[in-house]
Amino acid sequence: MRAALRPTPPTRGLLVAAGAAAVLALSACGGTEQATSAGAASTTSSDAAGTSAAPETVVVEHAQGETEVPVDPETVVVFDLGVLSTLDVLDAEVAGVPESGALAEQMPDYAGATTVGSLFEPDVEAVAALEPDLIVVAARSAESLPALEGIAPTIDLTVDQTDFLASARERIETLGTIFGEEELVAERLEALDALAAETSEAAADAGTGLVVMTSAGEVSAYGPGSRFGLVHSAMGVTPADEGLSPEASHGDAVSFEHLADTDPDHLFVLDRDAAIGQEATPAAQVLDNPLVAGTTAAQSDDIHYLDSFAWYVAPAGLGSLETMFTEVRDAVA
Repeated sequence: MRAALRPTPPTRGLLVAAGAAAVLALSACGGTEQATSAGAASTTSSDAAGTSAAPETVVVEHAQGETEVPVDPETVVVFDLGVLSTLDVLDAEVAGVPESGALAEQMPDYAGATTVGSLFEPDVEAVAALEPDLIVVAARSAESLPALEGIAPTIDLTVDQTDFLASARERIETLGTIFGEEELVAERLEALDALAAETSEAAADAGTGLVVMTSAGEVSAYGPGSRFGLVHSAMGVTPADEGLSPEASHGDAVSFEHLADTDPDHLFVLDRDAAIGQEATPAAQVLDNPLVAGTTAAQSDDIHYLDSFAWYVAPAGLGSLETMFTEVRDAVA
C-alpha cells in the first residue's frame, strides 16, 4: 500500500527570498479533504482498521481553477515542454507528448511517446485514444484546456511571468505532489537555492552583463524585469543597460552600435532560431563584427552562448532552471 503523502519541508535561500511559493502541504486524514498552503488538497481513504491509507486523489489549484487529479497517474499526456523538463527529473512516465524536434535531443526518454498534437493545438482524438488519467497544459497550450478536460482531469500549469521563480517553483512542487516525489523535489529545490546563492556571490564582483537574443539576423536586448530579467534579479548580475523596457516580451531591438556603447563585461546570448528549429544565421555569426568584437565581453572571451531550449522553450522546468543557473554561475565565476 502506498504511503500517505506527507508535507514537503520548506526550502530556504535566495529563491525563497526572491519570492518562492509556499510549499505544498498535504495532510492525510481518513475520508476528508485538507486545504493546503499552495492550493492543493488530498482526498484519502481509510482501511478496515481505521488507519489512514494513501490519498487517491489530489485537488490541484492551477491557472484555470481547481481540479481533482489522481495521485501517481498511470497514463499521462503533457502539452508543455517545461512540464516535461520537470517530469524528466522525476523520472515520470508520459504516454503522450506534443510534436517537437527538441525531444530527441533534450529529453530522449520521451521521444518515443505518442504524438498528440502540437504545442498549440491538441489532437483530441489521439489524446482520447490513450485514455489518460491526467492531462497537463501550460503556456502555449493553455487555451486547449476546455477541449481536453472532457477526456480526463486537465490542469493548467502556466507560470505567472510577473513572479516567475516563485510561480515556477510552485508548479514544480505541484508535480512532485502529484507523482509522489515531494522529497526529491524538496532536495533539488534546496540544491537550486544553494546554486542561486553561489551564482549571486560570484556575480557580485563580475562586472556588468547584458542578455541578447538573435532572431532572423536581428538582435534584441533584455534588461531587469523582462522575461530574462532573472539574470539580474535572481542571479545577481549587474545590468549593463538600465534603460531597456521590461514590458517588451520580445526584447528591445538594438543595433551593434548600441552593444558597443553599452560595452558589457559579459554578453549572454540566446539563439531563437536554433531554439525553434528554424534555419537561419547562427547567433555567433550574427555577432561576428568589429563593433561587437571591440566590447569588453568579446575582448575578455566573455560572450556566453546559452542553452536556448532551457531559456527560451522550457524555462519553467526544474531541469531547465538547473541548467540556467549553472550556465550563469560558470560564466561569472
